[in-house]
Formats: sequence, structure tokens, C-alpha cells
Amino acid sequence: MTAIEFHLDAFDGPLDLLLHLIHKNKVSIYDIPIAEILDQYTEILNSAASEDLEVAGDFIAMAAQLLYIKSRMLLPKPQEEAEEDPRAQLVEQLLEYQRIRSTQEYFRERSSAGRDIFVKAPEVLEKPKKRQFEAILSPELLQRAARRMTERIGRAMPPPASAFSGIVGRESVPVSVKLTEILKAFRKSVRLTFSGLFRGAKSRSELVATFLAVLELSKTRRICIDGEGNDMSIRLGTPEETESGEEEQ
Repeated sequence: MTAIEFHLDAFDGPLDLLLHLIHKNKVSIYDIPIAEILDQYTEILNSAASEDLEVAGDFIAMAAQLLYIKSRMLLPKPQEEAEEDPRAQLVEQLLEYQRIRSTQEYFRERSSAGRDIFVKAPEVLEKPKKRQFEAILSPELLQRAARRMTERIGRAMPPPASAFSGIVGRESVPVSVKLTEILKAFRKSVRLTFSGLFRGAKSRSELVATFLAVLELSKTRRICIDGEGNDMSIRLGTPEETESGEEEQ
């Protein structure tokens, strides 16, 4: 015979009703006021019976259990023996039911996920038919096609290295070479103009090397620089002369 489930005023079982009363009274589930909860519990059962509703046996059994717990709590307790709280078993049942109900809500949400999503079935793609080239070509057409292919390959090849001559690959002028040239120039003249050192330079690298050579000779005090602007001149001198010239400036 199929068991019949009873739902009392939207409560699924007596534990559900007890949790509702505990939350309604805002009391701790670990410290249930049995007398107050029992009064409210029996009041709901009596109202259900007055409305000709058939009350399930589980609700009546829970009422009897609450009455038994209340009677045990009213009995005097001996001071020598530490008696277990008569509500402990009921608290364990309520906690277990609360965990199951929260898990039930989780699975209910997961089961509804993707419920309204419809996935289209993949379409079967037909493979393209292979086409076979069939034609009769003359030798002249084949030669012309081969010539065009050779021309395209020639255009795709990179230009030869000779095409970049004069653009890249120039060697830089060493500073040591310009140092030697400046010192040799002092053999012909005692004083040299600063701008005259840069005459005949053929590249930017040579200009930079000349300027660095002048700085190096000035730093080692082998030359003296006099004047300003376009009148600047350079003369070869000893370290003593260079130091004396710096002090006068």
C-alpha cells in the first residue's frame, strides 16, 4: 500500500514546523524553550484539527516527544549526577534536517540551470566534390606559363647586396686615426684653426671621430684651445703651458 504524505499548513513534516517556530521566536536552536515551543506547536495542531484537516501521525509523535522532554526538564535533578540534556537528541535531528534542506535548495538551483537553454544540433557539412582539371594545352601555352612563373619568382627574390652599396655598410672612422692626423698637422703649422680640422671630412662618422679626438687631446693636455666661436684656434703645448693657460683663463 502506498504511503500517504501529509502537509500541514505548508510544513513538510514536524521538524519543518519546529524550525519555523524557533526562527519565529528568535531563539537558539541549542537552547530551545520547550514549554513555549510546545504550546505553540499544540495550538497549530488543534487549529488544524478544528478545520477538519487530517493530521499526520508524525506531527502527533513529535508533540508526544516534546511533552516527554518538558516533563524530564521539570523533574528535579540530583546534584551529584550530571544528567544529559534531554533536548540534545532533538537538537541533533533539527541540525541534520537543516543541513539536508539547505542541500536540497542547492540541488534545486543546479537542476534549473540551463533548463531554458536550447542547443542547436550540429549541421552535417557536405564535403566539396573534387574537380579534376581536364584540358588539352599547346606547347606555346605551357612555355608562356613557365616564363610567367619564372618572372614572378624573380620579383619575389630579395635584391642583391650590390644594390645597397653606398647606403649601408660604411665602416666607422676610429678616433685613434684622427688623433694621429691632428698631431701630424702640427708638424706643418704651430697653430691650427678649429674649423680647419673638419675640412675634407667625407662622412658623419669622420666628423664625430675628429671632434672626439680634439676632446681627448684637450683632456690629456697635449693641446691648448684659445679664442671663442669662429676665432677658436688650437696650438700644441706641453702640460705646463696648458696648466698656465687654464689658470689665466
